Amino acid sequence: MGLDLGTKTIGTALSDTRHIIATPLETIRRTKFRADAALLRSMIERHGVAGLVIGLPISLDGSEGPRCQSTRQFADNLLELFPIEIAFWDERLSTAAVERQMIAADMRRSRRAATIDSAAAAYILQGCLDFLAGRPSPIANPP
Repeated sequence: MGLDLGTKTIGTALSDTRHIIATPLETIRRTKFRADAALLRSMIERHGVAGLVIGLPISLDGSEGPRCQSTRQFADNLLELFPIEIAFWDERLSTAAVERQMIAADMRRSRRAATIDSAAAAYILQGCLDFLAGRPSPIANPP
């Protein structure tokens, strides 16, 4: 399962069982950590997820700022509640790339707003899947 952690939402995506293609799943409106974690755990169990690929918001210069620290802390907090494999993936410009694709597809602004976070999660997950399979990836440099 791919996650795009934002301050207000969490975009989610799933891969197929052969780990070839990532598909947007849903966007979770963030509340308190425990409630968010319980919802994620429910999704993980319902879909038989074996691991998470979490987008790491590295700065354009390659440095890790406060958002990276927050993302890593979120992952650590999840691991305290339940065991799951977690990997981080460089998410630089993922939301911007997804939005460009949506605009090119002539998607209405309201529809983009409703789906961009889960689409960004799919973009992040797809980059990781492609890297692991040795396929060219839209994200050139994994962390």
